[in-house]
Amino acid sequence: MSPQKRATVIASVVATILTLVKFAIGVASGSVAVLASAIDSLLDTVISIFNFFAIKKSEERATEQFQYGKGKVQAIAAVIEGTIITLSGLYIIYEAISKAIHGRETELLTPAIVVMIFSIGVTFLLVEFLLGVAAKTDNLVIKSDALHYKTDLLSNGVILFSLLVVYLTGWDIVDAIFGFGIGVYIIYSAYEIIQEGVFILLDHAIDAQVVQKIAKMIDEHPRVNSYHWLKTRTDGTHNFVEFHLVLEPEMTLQEAHDISDQIEEKIKALDSKKVWVITPHYDPYDDEEINNGAWR
Repeated sequence: MSPQKRATVIASVVATILTLVKFAIGVASGSVAVLASAIDSLLDTVISIFNFFAIKKSEERATEQFQYGKGKVQAIAAVIEGTIITLSGLYIIYEAISKAIHGRETELLTPAIVVMIFSIGVTFLLVEFLLGVAAKTDNLVIKSDALHYKTDLLSNGVILFSLLVVYLTGWDIVDAIFGFGIGVYIIYSAYEIIQEGVFILLDHAIDAQVVQKIAKMIDEHPRVNSYHWLKTRTDGTHNFVEFHLVLEPEMTLQEAHDISDQIEEKIKALDSKKVWVITPHYDPYDDEEINNGAWR
């Protein structure tokens, strides 16, 4: 089992445990903040299970039907995950407003506080684990999962604070106010996940600084007269790069191939965690202007 898939299994188990504990206390205490956290943990469980199968699919080798692999499954998973997080945030806001309007009281504060302290400790360990896997693999799904649990860590801290305030003051409206704030923050945090996934699905270019480095590597090669039509995209795991090299007309195919190999090796060294798919094209003269309309 790959580190990515192992990470999603561990995240699923942890989220399931937290869901059961939080739901029991959330329903018994009537705390909208704890109930919101329980719902969020339930969604964490579903998402982590979904991510397991998304990663499994993305790791499959290219086939005749999917000749570039299924790396974009990760982006689809990220968009779905972000959408689910957004919906959970909206539900939390609804519950917070409902509690504020009806003035429901919060009970069993001490058990609720203990549960949130337990949740913070477990979630912190999980975040550190996921960040470690994300750093080693640079996997979009794991990065999304780590970001999600990071927001959980912050929201759990806010929930704990609100419960302590209610415990000390008896002001139940505080629980509703903090619950509303958590809902807004969760929706905000989902935006980045959705944006990154959508960008990948739309073949967004890789980071501009990396593209500049690639351009510089090509331009500085002593045997390359010029280049054009440098294009890049990523599916989260693979970086795709295309470019046209303008070389001397009398150059042999072997020489041209050796030049592109040298450039490709430098490009691949920019990020060894990614799989680079580099496609050079050789031109005996600069035909950028002539074929500009056809390329566009």
